[in-house]
Amino acid sequence: MIQLRDFSIGYGSRMLLDRVNTSFGKGRLTALIGRNGTGKSTLLRAIAGLNRRYSGEVLLNGRSISGMLPQALAKTLAFVTTERARIPNLRCEDVVAIGRAPYTNWIGRMQAVDREIVTEAIRSVGMEGYALRTMDTMSDGECQRIMIARALAQDTPVILLDEPTSFLDMPNRYDLVSLLQTLAHTQGRCVLFSTHELDVALQMCDSIALVDDGALYHLSVPEMVAGGHIQRLFRAPNLSVDRLCAPFSITAKNVDSKEGL
Repeated sequence: MIQLRDFSIGYGSRMLLDRVNTSFGKGRLTALIGRNGTGKSTLLRAIAGLNRRYSGEVLLNGRSISGMLPQALAKTLAFVTTERARIPNLRCEDVVAIGRAPYTNWIGRMQAVDREIVTEAIRSVGMEGYALRTMDTMSDGECQRIMIARALAQDTPVILLDEPTSFLDMPNRYDLVSLLQTLAHTQGRCVLFSTHELDVALQMCDSIALVDDGALYHLSVPEMVAGGHIQRLFRAPNLSVDRLCAPFSITAKNVDSKEGL
């Protein structure tokens, strides 16, 4: 669903990614990892069409995003950024309803089916009781869930998320990534998210895309582990990947009940 062809991007004389060729298919959950400043967010923004200062091509379902109209792009890709919505008097259900904008009529009026999709998106992230709350009265983690619900309401085959688990505790992190798994595996969506949490990436994703020194290594999780790329990222050749996964595995197994995200 996402293809990068001879993709290069950088700032001034600094090259973040150089002549990358890879693809991210439907039905797969991929974690984008790398050190700070290596270009993870820059890559996501380029794929989303928010940063056109690159060479090469970005294709969605075989179409170059450079030739896609905004409405067509909005029906193909949803992007959850790290920005926090703190607009006073803006209710959560109104924020989620923005995700239906590409589908509403010319005056932006939602139909019954749109309202049902908004309600289901809010429910799927465990925020039913917050629908009428305003965004300025909520925590960062709660706001993040609502922004993810907005992406779900947008109902796109491709979903990008920039560090979606940053403000969530361990059980809620597990629930969120489980939801992303479901979207990928049962609904056939292509889900790509950046994260600094290796335990999440190794335990729950189908593949990992690692940004390191201008290159993008995109491999299945077993191949990534066997290739030693993660150990090289941490400059620790003797690092045990099993030790990285252990805390997450223990916590996930001890979650007796979940209240959504």
